[in-house]
Amino acid sequence: MALSSTSRVLIALLAAVAVAASASVAAATKKSKTAQRTPAAAVAKKSPATKKNAAVSKKAVAPKKAAAGKRGKQVAVRKRPFVAPPPIVIPVADSRAVAHDAAGIARDFDRWLDGVEASNGVAGLSAAIVKDDKVLLERGIGFADVTTREPVSGDTVFRLASLSKAFAATLAGLLVERNQLHWDTRVADVLPAFTLNDVQGAQKLTVRDILSHRVGLPHNTYDNLLEQDEPYQLLVERLGEVPLTCPVGDCYGYQNIAFSLIGDVTYASTGDFYYHQVEKRIFHPLGMRTATYGREALEGSKSWARPHHRVGADSWSPFAPKENYYHVAPAAGVNASIRDMEQWLIAQMGGRPDVLSPQLLATLHTPLVETEREKRASPWRRGRLFDAQYALGWRIYDYAGTTLVFHAGAVQGYRAIIAFLPKYRFGAVMMWNCESAVPMGLMPMLIDRYLGLPEVNWAGIDHGDSPDLAGGSD
Repeated sequence: MALSSTSRVLIALLAAVAVAASASVAAATKKSKTAQRTPAAAVAKKSPATKKNAAVSKKAVAPKKAAAGKRGKQVAVRKRPFVAPPPIVIPVADSRAVAHDAAGIARDFDRWLDGVEASNGVAGLSAAIVKDDKVLLERGIGFADVTTREPVSGDTVFRLASLSKAFAATLAGLLVERNQLHWDTRVADVLPAFTLNDVQGAQKLTVRDILSHRVGLPHNTYDNLLEQDEPYQLLVERLGEVPLTCPVGDCYGYQNIAFSLIGDVTYASTGDFYYHQVEKRIFHPLGMRTATYGREALEGSKSWARPHHRVGADSWSPFAPKENYYHVAPAAGVNASIRDMEQWLIAQMGGRPDVLSPQLLATLHTPLVETEREKRASPWRRGRLFDAQYALGWRIYDYAGTTLVFHAGAVQGYRAIIAFLPKYRFGAVMMWNCESAVPMGLMPMLIDRYLGLPEVNWAGIDHGDSPDLAGGSD
């Protein structure tokens, strides 16, 4: 039977509806299967709301691409997968690789100093390397005073800044040996007026705590006011206003003002001024003939390094030393020449048992508190330190599996660094009269060379003997 035109239209419409329904069911089935094997985050990513937000974001970030989309072009946005940086692999020193020719290492270091001098990297610098009780290298480069062209010599006196802290701890140890003081002497027992924000905690604070920076105060408390020439005694009194970051004795917080309480404790225990005791028990016995305390003594030295600041790209200009950190003598008050520091280094490495006993040195160099931030403080530390702690006036590093006793110091216009390997009785000290970072990187280069570790140009110096060194700086 022939179908009318109306019937044919109805059949066509029903067929179209059937096809559409079939396609809808197929799409739903496919979506369901896809959801079963696709993470929820990916499904969420396909939601209309997410697409809308992505479109808005895309439009805001890349208007040109959004405009292209309006013209019918689709721009794919591909997210780069997160790639974690490779972990730093710290090498481990092998005792079989340690240098047998320490004098040769000193000659290498001497050539590095040639590079620093040639590049005008410092105004003036004095350095020494010691093995056992022998000075392998003593070198001065540059000028004590650029204006007068006075060269740096072995007797040129520099400020030691925080290298002074080891002298304070060593004096305390000598007084302990004489039974004039004890490591567990409570500060409040000899300084009754002293207090902290935690009054009960202040009663527990010991000599050992202040010399290892375990007072509980925030790092460098009131150093900013000291630099504004606020009197030391006033700042000590104001320590009681500062909330503690941890209970006394529980954590590390580097201090200059609180550390210098050891000077007041020394006077209360001996009846003598702190610097007199250091001169009597350390400087004179060790033959540190040009070592002194204070600005007046510095400027009264026969040869002393003026502080300098950079002028232009390759010039230096001297300026007058500032007084403020001399007000905290135990923390930052020592002046010394490289010849003084050679004797100090020999003694700290066990070469003067008549002055510093092995038992005292063991106590001074025993770590007491973790200093976690120190491991990340510079590229060479990140590349070499497994651990960093503070002892009594000294930092103690696990340097590629070997103990390194270390300290650095800085005040305006002066820098200093000292480090030694007790196991090998090998160490070095440097002092310079400007704020260049270059010499700081020379120390780990020297230690690396001695231990036979992979060589890295931590100082970023230009020298010809190791062209394969990787660049770096402190």
